Amino acid sequence: MASLKEIRAKVTSIKSTQKITRAMQMVAASKMRRAQERMEVGRPYADSMRRVISHLVHASSDYKHPYMVSRPVNKVGYIVITSDRGLAGGLNVNLFKALSKSIQQYQDQSVQTEFAAIGAKGVSFFKNFGGKVTSAVTDYGDKPTFEQLNAPVQAMLEDYSNGNIDRIYVVYNKFVNAMTQKPTVNQLVPLPEGSFGDEESGIQTELSWDYIYEPDIKTLIDELLGRYIESIVYQAVMENIASEQSSRMVAMKAATDNAGDLINDLQLVYNKLRQAAITREISEIVGGAAAVS
Repeated sequence: MASLKEIRAKVTSIKSTQKITRAMQMVAASKMRRAQERMEVGRPYADSMRRVISHLVHASSDYKHPYMVSRPVNKVGYIVITSDRGLAGGLNVNLFKALSKSIQQYQDQSVQTEFAAIGAKGVSFFKNFGGKVTSAVTDYGDKPTFEQLNAPVQAMLEDYSNGNIDRIYVVYNKFVNAMTQKPTVNQLVPLPEGSFGDEESGIQTELSWDYIYEPDIKTLIDELLGRYIESIVYQAVMENIASEQSSRMVAMKAATDNAGDLINDLQLVYNKLRQAAITREISEIVGGAAAVS
């Protein structure tokens, strides 16, 4: 059994760790709130762009952009969004499980896969477990820009346009609330049917409206669809950042609470040992006094 000195040292060490986890919990809570705000600010941009594209698509029903046309699937690409840092509970592990399940479904059909990684944890995962990574971005921070995240998206879209891959998915943790993050695998390209439908987007498209488009509808669709896809990935990154901070906040709270329970248990053991030592000393004193008398 450990000595009193060893238990005191262990309690001191755990208290020090508890201070760190409590501080990390508070920092994560603050970052989560800011990440939520940035996440919510980005939604109107994607909604507005979807509204514009919806009008364009309805006005030019005879033109189908390649991003909107399905084709036989021989190879699938995944844009995988993870965190750069750990200590976020099972956030990344759960995401990799959802990704692995999707990959397995395609491998069972002899469909090849390739990946683009956003986040150091994703890069590490593919390095350890295999997988062709065409592009990667790490250290994107809490407030990434479109420019920081653009390389993996453009690499995947280029492969799709060249016919090297036939379908693209974006994989990320969807922020539900502070306690819940949902691993999500969404089809990105070709854009799912209904992406620009009235019911899907909540848009009431009046076909009778007579717009004048400059330079022309085809050019606008070609330009806006690329930006729209970039905005979807950017919004997914924002969701993942909020999920990361909320998961870290919960994990650090659990660590802080567990440290408190462990300190209480050790304190109880310490008190029992100290009481036993005092009782033993008293018995020795009484026994010695009796022997002298």
